[in-house]
Amino acid sequence: MGKSVYSLVLMDEVVDAIDQMAYRNNTSRSNLINQILAEHVSLATPEKRMKDVFTSLEQFMDEQFQIQFMPSDSMLSIRSPLRYKYKPTIRYSVELYRNPGSYAGRLKVQFRTQNLQLIRLLQSFFEFWISSLEGKYLPGRIHDSIRYELNDGRFSRELLFPPEEQKLTSEEFGNSIAEYIQLLDSMIKEYFAGLDDLEAAAGRMEKEYIAYLNEIEKRGGVYL
Repeated sequence: MGKSVYSLVLMDEVVDAIDQMAYRNNTSRSNLINQILAEHVSLATPEKRMKDVFTSLEQFMDEQFQIQFMPSDSMLSIRSPLRYKYKPTIRYSVELYRNPGSYAGRLKVQFRTQNLQLIRLLQSFFEFWISSLEGKYLPGRIHDSIRYELNDGRFSRELLFPPEEQKLTSEEFGNSIAEYIQLLDSMIKEYFAGLDDLEAAAGRMEKEYIAYLNEIEKRGGVYL
């Protein structure tokens, strides 16, 4: 959807009320007016789509996750505690693209830590996640390749946009992202809980991941 500049004659009181509402919603005057007009004529804007996705995502997450809305309409932050020394927090950042192509957005996972041992363990976990789980089981199930970035324990992954024949509602897409984050969070915690026997932990994680894929296939969902 393109945008152009238009001249409108509005009452000062209306503009004042719009500005106050825009401030409360951390958005601009133009963006808020655009949203109000779009809703009035039943037009789904990218901003409305992203808001609906995030609303569904938030509702799908359980109480162990702390949701933090960002100043941008296209971003959401989620925090989850990890049982490990110094009690680090896992931060998941979801960014949705305004005009998605093959990719709907990006998921970033990071820890605020300077602990080199923790960073090495995270690096090892994500290498396992990419090569031994997603790299092993997703090819043949997805319509495009997944782009990753992994550096010093910081993980970033593109989220695939469902193909036209598998088009999801905003609610379904938000639930799918939430489900993926919950799985990844569970796997990270499984990994750290099994540091004394990583081979056994890897076996449990693989079974859990396969069960996740089978459940998606069973209900006709999409792989992100």
